[in-house]
Amino acid sequence: MTNLFARIKNTITADLHEALDKKEKQDPIALLNQYLRQCELETEKVRKLLERQYTLKDEFTRESHQAVELAEKRKYQAEIASKAGETELYQFAAAEHQQYADRASRLSASLEQVNSQLGDLERKYEEMKHKLKDMHLRRMDLMGRENVTRANLRINQVLDSSTYSDKSYSKFKDIENYLDRLEHQVNSSFYRNTIDAKIAQLEKEVKLEESKSI
Repeated sequence: MTNLFARIKNTITADLHEALDKKEKQDPIALLNQYLRQCELETEKVRKLLERQYTLKDEFTRESHQAVELAEKRKYQAEIASKAGETELYQFAAAEHQQYADRASRLSASLEQVNSQLGDLERKYEEMKHKLKDMHLRRMDLMGRENVTRANLRINQVLDSSTYSDKSYSKFKDIENYLDRLEHQVNSSFYRNTIDAKIAQLEKEVKLEESKSI
């Protein structure tokens, strides 16, 4: 059964890697965007942990201050009870003082640990933000280069009729053929109109000469 599960896991992993490889070949930028979103999610998780750590620090600080204040208060009360000869009250206040003093000591150690962990989380969070920003900038650079590559490829394909017979080239060719026909029609019409005008002028001149000779 264990071997069966292992084979199933390996098969699923292989299929996943194959799908990722295929996706990377088809659209590497889209896969990069997916990876970046995952990094952003991880960075956001660390930010939330950092916020929780700040909250814990505030709680430990508040509890520590309260324990110190109560320890000092019970210590003072124990001294008063001792001076007044109130043995039972003194013992109660002294025991309370010890409990609060021990609690304050434990809270102080916990607060020190929380501060240390907080500093470590802050460093890691800042490092993750910088890395994420660098990855975004690198993605922009790659997208720019990819756009230029695709644009140059399409331009070369459109301009090189021997290697490109797509609709884009066909549309360019149709327009060129239309311009050639239109230019021919305009030139022919211009030439005919010019010839007709010259012949008409010559005809007038001939008739004028004939009328003068009569």
